[in-house]
Amino acid sequence: RMTMSRALMHFNAASRATNPPLTFTGTEIEEQVFIADTHCMNVSAGPTQKMNLFQSVTSALDNTLAGDPTAVIFGEDVAFGGVFRCTVGLRDKYGKDRVFNTPLCEQGIVGFGIGAAAAGATAIAEIQFADYIYPAFDQIVNEAAKYRYRSGNMFDCGKLTIRAPWGCVGHGSIYHSQCPEAFFTHCPGIKIVVPRGPVQAKGLLLSCIADQNPCIFFEPKILYRAAVEQVPTEAYQIPLSQAEVLQEGSDLTLVAWGTQVHVLKEVAAMAQEKLGVSCELIDLRTILPWDTETVCKSVVKTGRLLISHEAPVTGGFAAEISSTVQEECFLNLEAPISRVCGYDTPFPHIFEPFYIPDKWKCFEAVKRMINY
Repeated sequence: RMTMSRALMHFNAASRATNPPLTFTGTEIEEQVFIADTHCMNVSAGPTQKMNLFQSVTSALDNTLAGDPTAVIFGEDVAFGGVFRCTVGLRDKYGKDRVFNTPLCEQGIVGFGIGAAAAGATAIAEIQFADYIYPAFDQIVNEAAKYRYRSGNMFDCGKLTIRAPWGCVGHGSIYHSQCPEAFFTHCPGIKIVVPRGPVQAKGLLLSCIADQNPCIFFEPKILYRAAVEQVPTEAYQIPLSQAEVLQEGSDLTLVAWGTQVHVLKEVAAMAQEKLGVSCELIDLRTILPWDTETVCKSVVKTGRLLISHEAPVTGGFAAEISSTVQEECFLNLEAPISRVCGYDTPFPHIFEPFYIPDKWKCFEAVKRMINY
């Protein structure tokens, strides 16, 4: 039986044969929208650089490859830089043995990552779109998540991190728009993280890579170029499983993650301006295991909770949050908990504006809760 070290050697040899060196000079990023994230500017006292979200991901991967000689990055087209350019330049800088392409087989990508991590490597796998993570479901749920448990903690694949572009993008339709995080929240043994912007993305990704449990890191692809912040160039980490209160309020709690945080930020401003309602806005950040304490503490104060995500409402993670809050804060609730989410349909193309839980749908829910 081939040992893992020999398997890695053969895989890298195949990568060299099938992935010749590529050059990429880069392109200008036009019409960026600056979203200042003043809540996390204290993450590092070192130098910063203006980055969008995909550049902050690249910076995190660059820091990892520079500081960890065992780190490898692999997936479909990552040698070229990936379809969203998140790995651009890394192959030229660190070599084809550390940044390399794989066959178009998500099950194989994750399976290889599990083996590499179990052998001691820091394995960073890229799934080209979150919609295509489903062929790897068995490897993630039955192998990666259970590796430590089934061995009685004798071995694990905790050094595995799976990255995947996630969420709607304006024209993705059914195969390039999905938010599959809820499928994996029923699976103890993995961590699930979704950032809201560049500063958060770099710090949370580095925390996932350093964490001793396999992590899935979903990246909101609509924010890859739309969100721009001053990001520390050196490595830093943002703690997992800690939600962040972005805006304090007294009348209603708003909870979201990823792109939807920005939607609810607008809703909070509308509620204050039009209704005189003070909203407390929470970015959950880590979906599994999530920060129940921060959310429940807020609901005890406000008495109302609205949760919003792009994924379909039935079986979405908002249902889990709602159930937990109802159990912990029932006597403090002034109105039923509200979920404003995607519809229970496949993600549409031309009807995407009607499908997504935009600020107007969320604002209507706020009015119903206040008037309950």
